[in-house]
Amino acid sequence: MDNQRNLLFAVLLSAALLFGWDYFMSSFYPQPDPVAETDAVVQAPAEAGVAAAPVATSGDSLSTPSSVDAGPVDLATELAAPTRLKIDAARVEGSINLVGARIDDIELKDHRQTVDDESGPVQLFAPQGTEGQYFAQFGWVGEGVSVPDARTVWQSDGGTLSESTSVDLTWDNGEGQVFAIRYAIDENYMVTATQTVANSAPGPVVVRPYGLITRTSSNASFSQWIVHSGPMGGYGDTIEDGPDYDDLAEDGIYNPEGGAPDWFGFSDIYWLSALIPQQGEEATPSFRSIGNDLFRADLLYAPTTVPAGASLTRETRLFAGAKESALLDQYRDEGGIENFGKAIDWGWFEWFVKPMVWLLRTFYEFVGNFGVAIIMLTVLIRGLLFPIAQKQFASMAQMKAVQPKMKAIQERYKDDKQKQQQEIMALYKKEGVNPLAGCLPILIQIPIFFALYKALILAIEMRHKPFLEFWIKDLSAPDPWTILNLFGLLPFEPPSFLAIGVLAVLLGITMWLTFRLNPTAMDPIQQQIFSIMPWVLMFVMAPFAAGLLLYWVTSNILTLAQQTYLYSRHPQLKAASEKQKADQDKVATRDQGKS
Repeated sequence: MDNQRNLLFAVLLSAALLFGWDYFMSSFYPQPDPVAETDAVVQAPAEAGVAAAPVATSGDSLSTPSSVDAGPVDLATELAAPTRLKIDAARVEGSINLVGARIDDIELKDHRQTVDDESGPVQLFAPQGTEGQYFAQFGWVGEGVSVPDARTVWQSDGGTLSESTSVDLTWDNGEGQVFAIRYAIDENYMVTATQTVANSAPGPVVVRPYGLITRTSSNASFSQWIVHSGPMGGYGDTIEDGPDYDDLAEDGIYNPEGGAPDWFGFSDIYWLSALIPQQGEEATPSFRSIGNDLFRADLLYAPTTVPAGASLTRETRLFAGAKESALLDQYRDEGGIENFGKAIDWGWFEWFVKPMVWLLRTFYEFVGNFGVAIIMLTVLIRGLLFPIAQKQFASMAQMKAVQPKMKAIQERYKDDKQKQQQEIMALYKKEGVNPLAGCLPILIQIPIFFALYKALILAIEMRHKPFLEFWIKDLSAPDPWTILNLFGLLPFEPPSFLAIGVLAVLLGITMWLTFRLNPTAMDPIQQQIFSIMPWVLMFVMAPFAAGLLLYWVTSNILTLAQQTYLYSRHPQLKAASEKQKADQDKVATRDQGKS
């Protein structure tokens, strides 16, 4: 009767875990709504900042001036405006808006919007007022001097911005000052903005160069417990993740505590926009909410007096692109941007996750398929752990050998549990048995599993990468073939806790088989729980990335092969295990008959 009650409790606990997990994930980490087409017409925000440039305040930050509603903005119409300079670099294309000298049109040539091969490139930056508005602007605030603002139409040299050609923008305020911005771009995602003001007036002027990034949060990645999305920056040895957009909207403004920035901006799971100030120059960072789901990162240099006949130059870099680990580390090493690789939220396991990503990239370069690369990684890991598994089985064989002596001790000291434990430990020491040997492979697998989980979520190399084209087109997304949609034949997406795909079913089956072959002796309750666990995990793991399930299924298959081989090396262990399981089955059947 007690066994049945315990089994019922295990079933109820499993059901609570199954449905509670889905509720927890959907409540605390909701998925974003599908993004509308990029040419949709939307209402521009009221606080768009089109009437004037931001103005400096006594708090060493930039305030948002009153502005004029820009009205609905159509992306295609805006990008077709004649006041644009073309960007055509190795990995980036787009345009610069001469109105305000804004970089507000950036497409990433190497990354598609969706898994569909026909989908267009990712539109990272988009003009103000469009659905995905996201742009950078460089300018000045001044004291007693006319400076260019967001309505200023700049003069250009008419060239195309590419990795081999820079473009120059100029504006004369008619008061003796000429402002200039030179934009240059490298072969990846880094834009360099060189701001110069030349003063030919008879007296000095005071100016403060600035750079800013404005974006909407409506298309931003959601922050999760495992990865941050939102304001982020590196300040010396400190990486600050936060605040998130909701907190920033509530607080209004956030001044990073780390002080002078090495870099800072807005981070998504796969994309990053960041300002990198000129080294050796005093610069103040801040984040602010400017209303209507718009947020801004401000970089404001210290005020500088420009004497008559002199000029002032500041050089600020803008990164706008994909968070590719190797590239960010290259900018750190060659560009002097400290901790730039930490823009990818690796967390505490960075020391382990990054080598795993490197291994996956290396295998991918060899075989050309990330699914096969994951399988190769699994084989490598299991191969490295095989000596430990051999010791585990040897220890289990020893445990089986001392079972009769253990039972004799338990019978002799059944009324003295403390003495019983002391005698058993002495027996273990005498026979050279380690009762915890079976736990070591599991403990080692935990950081490996978590590291792969982080790699699949964070590594852009895994985004939109297929395993088998007709089945899994994106290893970083859940298995698309589920039982309820007849394995992809029906255009139907079931709820996540019922989306049991092919890999999830294989996970349950292979795990059940590994438990069946487990040489460790279990009591009837443990047997019942372990018989349920594979199917509970099948439901729990189904919504996870297909690549993670592919790793686990492959690992289970290798475990089955490993157990079969090791049983052949320890036939006495297999015989003893089968006999003990048979005896336990008889006892369980007898107990059920009595109840």
